[in-house]
Amino acid sequence: MNRRLLVVDDDPSVLRALRAIFVKEGFEVLGAEDGDAGLAKAAIGAPAIAIVDLDHLRLDGVRVLERLRAINPRLPVVMLTGRDDGRSAVRALRMGAVDYITKPFESEEINLVVGRALEARAIERGVEELRRRAGGGLDVLMGPGPAVQRIIEKVRTVAPTSFSVLVLGETGTGKELVAVALHRESERRTKPFVALDCGAVPEALLEAELFGHEKGAFTGADRRRPGYFNLAESGTMFLDEIGNLPLGLQTKLLRVLESRQLQAIGARQPTTIDVRFVAATNSDLQARVKQGQFRSDLYFRLAQYTILLPALRERPEDISSLAERFMREVSVELRHPIEGIAPDALDLLRCQSWPGNVRELRNVVRQAVLESKKSRLDVETIQRCLGEPAASPPAVTASRSSGKSLKDTADQAAREAERQVIREALRATHGNKSKAARTLRTDFKTLHVKMKSLGIRARDFEV
Repeated sequence: MNRRLLVVDDDPSVLRALRAIFVKEGFEVLGAEDGDAGLAKAAIGAPAIAIVDLDHLRLDGVRVLERLRAINPRLPVVMLTGRDDGRSAVRALRMGAVDYITKPFESEEINLVVGRALEARAIERGVEELRRRAGGGLDVLMGPGPAVQRIIEKVRTVAPTSFSVLVLGETGTGKELVAVALHRESERRTKPFVALDCGAVPEALLEAELFGHEKGAFTGADRRRPGYFNLAESGTMFLDEIGNLPLGLQTKLLRVLESRQLQAIGARQPTTIDVRFVAATNSDLQARVKQGQFRSDLYFRLAQYTILLPALRERPEDISSLAERFMREVSVELRHPIEGIAPDALDLLRCQSWPGNVRELRNVVRQAVLESKKSRLDVETIQRCLGEPAASPPAVTASRSSGKSLKDTADQAAREAERQVIREALRATHGNKSKAARTLRTDFKTLHVKMKSLGIRARDFEV
C-alpha cells in the first residue's frame, strides 16, 4: 500500500511538525517549501495524498492544487490555512480539495482528516475496480447502445494517429471520458494526460498557465515555471470548453499546433514540444466562427477529426444500464447495499428529458440511493429525487394536435426543462450567476448564453 505523503508548506516548522506526526504513522513524507518543488516531487514521487499550504506559498496554494490535479486527478489534497474567514478554503474545496484544516492544528485532527481522505480514496478504487471488472470501456461508462458503439469505433479509428480531435456535445454527455479513452487507446497511454478547463482559469492568468513563464518575465515571476503544455509533454493535452479561449490566445495556440513549438512568457527562444491535442466544447464553434468569436483556422486545425456526442434524451436505450451502474457504484461508496431498481422506476427515468444529460442522471440516482429505505429503488424515491411530477409518456397526442415532429416536441421539452433547472439554481443562489453555474456544473459564459436565450433574468431572483 502506498504510504507516501507530500507536504508543501513554506514554514519549516510546519514541515517538521507534519513529518514528525506522519513518520510515526508509517508514512514516507516528501517535504517541499514551495509550490514548484512540490509539483516536481508529485510528478516523480507519486504520493498517495498531499497536504498543501493555502496562504503563503509563492505559487498560490489553489494553483498548486490545480496543477497537482492536472498531474494526478485522483490525488487527495488537504489544504492548510491560517485564515479564519474560510473563503479561500471554500474555494479550494470547490476546486477539488478533499478537506481543509485551520492552523494551528492538533495531531489527532490532522491524522483524522488524512485517514478519512485515504479511506475515501480506497472506496473510489473499489468503484474503479467494479468498472474494471465490467470492462471499463466507453460502453460501460456511457452505455451499450448503438450510438455509443459508433463513438467507440470513432475513438478506435483516430486514437492511434496524431490527429487533433474536437469532441462536441452538451454539458454532461461525457466529453472528458472520450478524451481519456483517446489517450488510453493511443501510443501515448503511458505518458501524462493533462486536462484544463479553459473557462475555469481567469483570462489574466490563462496564458501563463498554458505556456509557462521565465524568471523575471513580469512582476512577481521570481523563478521559471512550466505551463500545462510542458506538463503534457509526450502525452495528451485536453482543452475543455475551448470555445471560452480568448481570441489573443487562440492565435498563440494555433501557432503551437502548427509549429509544435512553445514559447514561454519572457523566453527568447521557443522550445519544441510533442503533445497530442484533444479539445471539447458544448457550444456551436462554427456559429462562433461566423460571429468572429473563434478563429476559423484554429477551428479547422483542432477539428482534424470530430466526434459528436449525442444527448442522453437521444439515446434512451442507455438509461437503464447507466442508472444501474451508478446505483452499484454509490452503494459501494456509501456502504448502503441496494439490490436493484424497480421496473416502473426505470420507466420513469427513461421518460425524462435530462437537460443535464448523464451527469444529471448520476446525481438523481446517487441521491435516490442515499435516501432509499428499501432494498430496491422504487418509483416514489426516484420521483422525490427528480423533484417534479412524473413525466408523461411520449406526447403523441400533443404532437398530432400541434403538428410538431417528435424531434421538435423533444427539443421543446428539453428547453423547458433547462429553463426550470436554471431557475431553480438561481433561486437557490439568490440570483448569483457564478454560484448557479457551479451548482449546474457548467461555465459562467454558457449559463449566461442559456439565460439570455431562455429569457431568464438573474435580478428576478435577488433578495
